[in-house]
Amino acid sequence: MSTASLPPVAPEVLAEAVEQLTARLRKKLDATVAECAGRAAGGPDGTVEVRFGEDTLVTLRPGASGAVTEPEQAVCTCLLAPRCLHRAAVLGAAPIADGDALPPAGPPSPQPPADPAPAVPAASGTAAGSRPEAPGVQEASGGREAPGAAEAPPSPSPAQVEAGAVLWRASAEALAAGVTAGGTVVQAELLRAAHTARLAGLPRAEAAALAVVRGLRTAREQGREQRLSDLTAAFRELLAGAVLLASGAAGPEAVGSGRRAYEQGGGLRVLGLCREPVLSATGYGGVTTHLLGPGGVFHTLSDVRPGGLARAKGAGTASVALGGGVLDHAGLARGGLLIAGATVSADGRLGAGKNVRATPVRGADWSEEPVAALFARPVREAVVSVLDAAAEPRGGAAPLLGCDVEVLGAAGDHLAVRVLGDGPVVRLRVAHPHPELPHTANLRRIGGFPGLALRVLGRPDPDRAATLRPLAVGPVPGAAHSLRLPEEWRGRADLGYDRLQGDHFPRPAPDAGPGGVVGAPVPAGPDPLADAPLWRVRRLLETGVAGGRRAVAEAARGADRAALRVPLGRAGLTVAADLAEALAAEADRRPRDSFGRLKDASSDAYARAWLASAVHLHAAERSLVTASWS
Repeated sequence: MSTASLPPVAPEVLAEAVEQLTARLRKKLDATVAECAGRAAGGPDGTVEVRFGEDTLVTLRPGASGAVTEPEQAVCTCLLAPRCLHRAAVLGAAPIADGDALPPAGPPSPQPPADPAPAVPAASGTAAGSRPEAPGVQEASGGREAPGAAEAPPSPSPAQVEAGAVLWRASAEALAAGVTAGGTVVQAELLRAAHTARLAGLPRAEAAALAVVRGLRTAREQGREQRLSDLTAAFRELLAGAVLLASGAAGPEAVGSGRRAYEQGGGLRVLGLCREPVLSATGYGGVTTHLLGPGGVFHTLSDVRPGGLARAKGAGTASVALGGGVLDHAGLARGGLLIAGATVSADGRLGAGKNVRATPVRGADWSEEPVAALFARPVREAVVSVLDAAAEPRGGAAPLLGCDVEVLGAAGDHLAVRVLGDGPVVRLRVAHPHPELPHTANLRRIGGFPGLALRVLGRPDPDRAATLRPLAVGPVPGAAHSLRLPEEWRGRADLGYDRLQGDHFPRPAPDAGPGGVVGAPVPAGPDPLADAPLWRVRRLLETGVAGGRRAVAEAARGADRAALRVPLGRAGLTVAADLAEALAAEADRRPRDSFGRLKDASSDAYARAWLASAVHLHAAERSLVTASWS
């Protein structure tokens, strides 16, 4: 279903519209939402109209932000309005508005006494991440810093604990329903809980709930951009954050920050590392330039605006909007800046405040300090540090991993390389697979030169064993068989913008076929993550997300339960087996009274069992990924 022509709708507006429907109308809501596809048309004065028959017309009047933020902005001409099915269906078909498009949340409204907080699962997880957004969206308006310094938020207040309990109950019911039964009514309950979290000053929890709602919508619409594993991870983050808030044991990081705040950084000298194209599914495009500051601290400078692929391709040579600097992003990636009055966000992004002044300075080759230190660190130690830093909420710009490798050749859909100095075999996979970006073509050409010594700077993939997403490459100092790049490239090639040619390599590949692919592919090496029987637990968890509680009970009955327990026990994964069995048993536990009515209709215990298994699986897979770099 296409909702591109409908304006975004605030979560509380949709939740209120669904709540006003009778039980009979709620049963028809999902079918009516599907009927809205293609019916939206632009009306006068920027309104959007959706017609149902000759006498029924739903009109949306977005506010100044472009979103429907008040119930009065959605009206219907039928006799049941505003408690009508048509109005609720149109609001349910519209996209969910981001927090930035909504008015500031007022003081928390009085909340009814919450039920006792659910117990923390046996394995605790991290709080949900900050609001998903395309990198640099805040910087699209110039990176203006938010007023005030970024201070650590306080511990959860009683109102926030109550909001966490509300969010826990809603997310537990949504998990028990799954994608198949997670229609508009279930989504509306999550949206109401998200609004409660917003009023209580919990932007991180609100963002996690909205991410699950968007994932449910995309999965129900069978959108190609939605993966079941992504929705499973979103549920894990939402439930983990909610249970910590509801228990009152959450730390300050669980509260989060609604807007990126910038602190005064004083004088700052940064050196360019590489450029990375940014292309989001929401139509944003641009570039992020990765920089290295004093003490090995990573910074980023982004230029991301609506425009999609064309914007991402053109922004690589766009001017840097920072303190009157005359560099473009291509020059900054190979040069540097001396910044006076710098403003830096908590995640390492540089702001462009009115008092910021920037002067171009000479950059550093990858063979010069302090950049060379990135490639001298032992690879396992560097991977552990990078993955730990990436897991910390708002702990700074995501560090990049640098290493020197020898190309072994193509191996399926990736390149196999070995870290120099008897290091592990690592898989290089494209960072951005879009066919009009040069990442794929560059890696294919590199794969045609087995034995090539290569210096790689990229981002480790936390979900794959020994996998690196390269952003830039360069020659290895002192290696006879390495890249020969133009002098103006300053010893590096940005794989997302620069295109490697034949004269950049020491010699033609003797056994390369059409397209620069080696004729004899390298056999894929062992993959400890794929070979481990943990995939059975992952499948059980994803089955629960897709089909709900009933699907988990059916999947783990009879012989299937033995097939789950035995392989995990043989591999020594007894804790994973115990948690998976507990999940299956809880999913199948539906006690009824003598009249056939459920004695306990709550999904609390089932959600706790699912979360405990999901958190343990995430930690076990993380351990295998880290070990694969040895």
